[in-house]
Amino acid sequence: MPRSTLTGSRIRERRTLKGIKQADLARRVGISPAYLNLIEHNRRRIGGKLLVDLARELEVDLMALSQGAHAPLVEGLRAAAGEAGEARDMAEIDRVEDFADRFPGWAGLMIQQRDHIGALERRVEALNDRLAHDPYLSDALHDLLSSVTAVRSTAGILNAGDDIDPEWRVRFHRNIYEDSQRLADGAQSLVTYLDTIGSAHEGLSTPLDEVEAWLAAQSYALGDETDAVIPDDVSDSVPASPEDTAEAEIATTSPLKSLAAQQLARDWQAKAAQDAAAMPLDQVDAVLAEFGPDPSALARVAGVPLDAAMRRLAALPLADHRPPIGLARCDGSGTLTFRKPLDGFVLPRFGAACPLWPLYQALLSPTVPVRRLIEAQGQPARRFVAYAVCQPTQAPQFDAPQIVEATMMVVPLEHAGATVPLGDALGVGSTCRVCVRPDCAARREPSLVMVDHT
Repeated sequence: MPRSTLTGSRIRERRTLKGIKQADLARRVGISPAYLNLIEHNRRRIGGKLLVDLARELEVDLMALSQGAHAPLVEGLRAAAGEAGEARDMAEIDRVEDFADRFPGWAGLMIQQRDHIGALERRVEALNDRLAHDPYLSDALHDLLSSVTAVRSTAGILNAGDDIDPEWRVRFHRNIYEDSQRLADGAQSLVTYLDTIGSAHEGLSTPLDEVEAWLAAQSYALGDETDAVIPDDVSDSVPASPEDTAEAEIATTSPLKSLAAQQLARDWQAKAAQDAAAMPLDQVDAVLAEFGPDPSALARVAGVPLDAAMRRLAALPLADHRPPIGLARCDGSGTLTFRKPLDGFVLPRFGAACPLWPLYQALLSPTVPVRRLIEAQGQPARRFVAYAVCQPTQAPQFDAPQIVEATMMVVPLEHAGATVPLGDALGVGSTCRVCVRPDCAARREPSLVMVDHT
């Protein structure tokens, strides 16, 4: 039953709680007791001035009568049912508000379980991604196995007989002690490392990880800074170019440790500064107001390449009128070279991503824009509009390989504006190992989490 049709039940419950007779309440608001009785049994719709008068006489908030005190619980239960797949047919959706009103504790517990399942799914994805592809983890496991093998080998020698020279026996004992210490330290370090996966203290194993963590700390908003720290010898001279400004900021303010990460950060910030100069913030906001987050509209208005418009939209300072935007880039091999994650759309840190992403479809047709409505698996499954394009990174030359880079911008459907594509959504995942879609033609390997119903 829709929540608005239960307004009468809430009126009756509140009246009874306050000890007011039905006839007395009817007289106060200027209606007959018979009509109030019909209202309280949800046989007459109510709204406008009469609802306001009833709320005043019952000393209750108007929204509590019209929507119910447990409206967030109702929304959460509806969302949980919508994410249940085929099992959603088992739920009495028309009675969800009655359930939330009568058993708010159970309703809240179910919503917490749904949120917990979603968090576990995201953690499984992160763990699978790391276990399968993280080079640091591979080296750590190799060291552990080497230590175990060394301890076992030495113990086997000592156990072989008593004819070992005392000096060698002492040496073997020392080796066992040192190897066991290294094994214990390595195991503790590995456990600590795994515990940080998905947390704010997650270890950074590559320069790209460092750069993305640095960008995330700034909400990925670069190019529009007004308080950049620049050395004196630069600020007292002629106006700095975007490249000089980026290098000065990286050198003076960033926490990046490796030289490779600093170089990647300089390159990215220089591009962000160039994009901001070509597409001023006022111009971008005007495009957003008229067209929504459409990179082709921004590229057309500003006269810039499509991938530059995508980068610019993904690097805007946070504001209520600017939608959340994710960004992914890959080279010609399909390797992800940049990731700006988005809630509900997981970007794997290691290994191959979903081959159905429009990012990879764009690789097949360089310079041809791709736009697609996609549905990402998860709790909840969410829909996004993905824009992608593949463009050469250098001028074409005869007898030279073509070097290309693809860019994909992802916008939640509810923020995509009026120009979103219609039609069926393309189901995608993050990577095959944690994808539960059973009949995917692009699957490379079995899923770790797919349930076999046979």
